[in-house]
Amino acid sequence: MRKTTLRYWMCQVLGWGIWPAFTLFFVFFYANDMYLKPIEKRNIFFAVLAIEFLWNILATHTLRYVLKKLNWITFPSNRVIALFLLSVTLTGLVSFYGAKSTAVLTGYSLVEYDKREAFKAAVSKEKALNLSGTDYYRNTQKESDGYTAAQNIKKSTGWYRNSAGNWQYEDQDKGRFWWDIILTFLFVSLWLLLYMVWHYLVRNRKDEIDKISLEKTVKELELNTIKSHINPHFIFNSLNSIRALVDENPQRARTAITELSNILRSSMQVEKMETVPLHKELDIVKDYLALEHMRFEERLKIEMDIDEDTLEQPVPPMMLQTLVENAIKHGISKKIKGGVVRVTSKFTDHHFELIVQNTGTLSDEFVPEGFGLKSTRDRLKFLFQGKADFQITKINGSEVQARIVMPVSF
Repeated sequence: MRKTTLRYWMCQVLGWGIWPAFTLFFVFFYANDMYLKPIEKRNIFFAVLAIEFLWNILATHTLRYVLKKLNWITFPSNRVIALFLLSVTLTGLVSFYGAKSTAVLTGYSLVEYDKREAFKAAVSKEKALNLSGTDYYRNTQKESDGYTAAQNIKKSTGWYRNSAGNWQYEDQDKGRFWWDIILTFLFVSLWLLLYMVWHYLVRNRKDEIDKISLEKTVKELELNTIKSHINPHFIFNSLNSIRALVDENPQRARTAITELSNILRSSMQVEKMETVPLHKELDIVKDYLALEHMRFEERLKIEMDIDEDTLEQPVPPMMLQTLVENAIKHGISKKIKGGVVRVTSKFTDHHFELIVQNTGTLSDEFVPEGFGLKSTRDRLKFLFQGKADFQITKINGSEVQARIVMPVSF
């Protein structure tokens, strides 16, 4: 049996068992003589509680089956309200009359028991008044002894003789019927209300989980798309650097190929990772700078100011390499005398800062939202939910700074 099914039946049994339990408590402490004596009435009373309990479960379980077939959860609100009212009416009638009919057919009906006992009382009263064998019931004069006796028997027991002398019964407690059926409708309404509210909550929770799952899938796809573009973008620029060295200095070209293979090896290892420790990213950057230094020689100066406490901080893979690549492409390569690329990592005001500075200016040719930098913004946004910041600014009149501020991760 599935967990959901077991939970459903536990709720059915416990839920519908509350009313019989409450009734038994009340009867034992406040109405013992009325329902538990004599033994015959007590047995009937217990049987009636069991019959009503079973019919309530049967009727509501049938209702649940029908609602599932109708797929009611997809209905608009006006149809749900109409379905609620119709379901309560039909299920309440089935439960009420099913229990009453079963009680009568099995001989366990309190109403029939009370009628039998009332009939015995009527016959006894008739004998006590010395009316047995007489036609007192024919006397319709309101002041006569016969009429008064007949009314007395009828009011006290509900039984009376008609004009032909046959016994007939008239229920003296008609409010009991309406109370019983209204109570049944109330219980079924409560059951159905709880059932519908529960399923609405479950559906909303499932929709929320599906939404989160979809957002996560979209995020992963976007990150993978960005990554798939980063490596070809980097390889293309690296191969151009190597090509420039092939004829000019084959030995250096071979060394450059070795450096590139190191970069590609590191890149492949982090391909499926959203973040990597800073020290791994720095390994890639150092290999890349070594490769570029072979091309620019003395024109490229490199400075590293790395706080050792930051080496384990997670960063998006290839992000720092992208910033360094842009610093060389848009800064150093534009200067005849070259310049400096400075990489700094530090903690500031409970944040982790990663800074790349280079000699150069922000010219009109520089595109601040090129693919490499746009991918950096996008990945920071996805990975840190808007808690990271990325800015490129001009500093000291002759330098450009790319500054990333990220949450600290310990």
